Amino acid sequence: MITLLKNGTLIDYKTNTFEKKDILIENEKIKEIASNIAEEADKIIDCTNLYIMPGMIDIHCHLREPGFEYKETIETGSKSAVAGGFTTICPMPNTKPTPDSTIILKKIIEEGKRVNLCNILPYASVSKGEKGEELVNFEELKKAGAIAFSDDGMPVVNSRMMRQAMIEADKLGTFIASHCEEKSVSAGAINAGKVAEQLGVEGVLPEAEEIMAAREIVISETNNVRGHICHISTKTTKNMVRDAKKRGVKITCETCPHYFTFTVDEVLKSGTNAKMNPPLREEKDRQAIIEGLKEGTIDCIITDHAPHSEEEKAQELGKAPNGIIGFETALSAEIMNLVDTGHLSYLELVKLTSYNPAKLLKIDKGTIETGKIADITIFDPNEEYVYTKEMVVSKAKNSPFIGKKLKGKVKYTIVNGKVVYEN
Repeated sequence: MITLLKNGTLIDYKTNTFEKKDILIENEKIKEIASNIAEEADKIIDCTNLYIMPGMIDIHCHLREPGFEYKETIETGSKSAVAGGFTTICPMPNTKPTPDSTIILKKIIEEGKRVNLCNILPYASVSKGEKGEELVNFEELKKAGAIAFSDDGMPVVNSRMMRQAMIEADKLGTFIASHCEEKSVSAGAINAGKVAEQLGVEGVLPEAEEIMAAREIVISETNNVRGHICHISTKTTKNMVRDAKKRGVKITCETCPHYFTFTVDEVLKSGTNAKMNPPLREEKDRQAIIEGLKEGTIDCIITDHAPHSEEEKAQELGKAPNGIIGFETALSAEIMNLVDTGHLSYLELVKLTSYNPAKLLKIDKGTIETGKIADITIFDPNEEYVYTKEMVVSKAKNSPFIGKKLKGKVKYTIVNGKVVYEN
């Protein structure tokens, strides 16, 4: 199969390319990149006025299978991912059962291959059953295909255990992705402050994230091992990571579009569809997250795609589960809040969505070059649309973006040389 992309603007961070190019794809790989390719092809895609970037990589999402298929499945989640321009996704292990054994992990990998839409590289858990009592066999799970390790959603409370886990993962050339939440100060529905008081709900203190993030930095620095902090949301966490990096600490971190798009005020408009963990914060935190992306403190943008049923999200604020879907709106949120505002260039955005995630995972992706596997996202940077519930591809509909005017639309997603999504 030969596919030719004509007249698109190629954006590639690694090669510092931002110019009109044709791209010839033969079977799985990129055969040629040039100003004008006249070769015959089985499929020609006219990319006039469209941008072509390396396939987006989401190193932190939730597909809910096994155990919670009523929320999302590997198949429905994959469809949502490719509709959002993601070519590689890394599902977290808070499933039932959790992938703490090679049997469960391999089943997730096999189902991803059966669905065959995007590359699925799952996490295994840090502890058995995510209970924080006994560590998994890291080496065995890594060999079976675990991309990294996390007890996401459940912080590893025991510091001795976390230290051992980070050291073991580092020896294997991988990392622990830490959901930073100090449970003794994390009770509550939304961020502590005026909105929580107005709604009469208990507020989550920002220290819940910050205390645990400080611990991971200490373990990383003291033992000279890799550490990765999930979905950072506060100014203090951002500053701690920035300062640690300046000292040469091997710490990395991620954030989500909702933390640079919304503040806690969004809860007044979207209710439980603006409830997540960590919660939406104040404007000073939103600005700090943008600053962290600009200065290179934050390594990548993830979605934390977290599907829930409408019945679950219909509960009152204090009882509804945390999390929102995110695959399909990530690129629009990035374009509108980071590029159009002048905070980032498109090259810098590609670094955060494709190049850096590939580097963190140590996979040969995140760039568009001759000879590489063709994982490609093609989008219209200027198309405006209102995101409606009917448009949502995910099985779940829990999004604060529903009903909002968005800009930037994925038109094609190509995985391993094959067009898997076309709008």
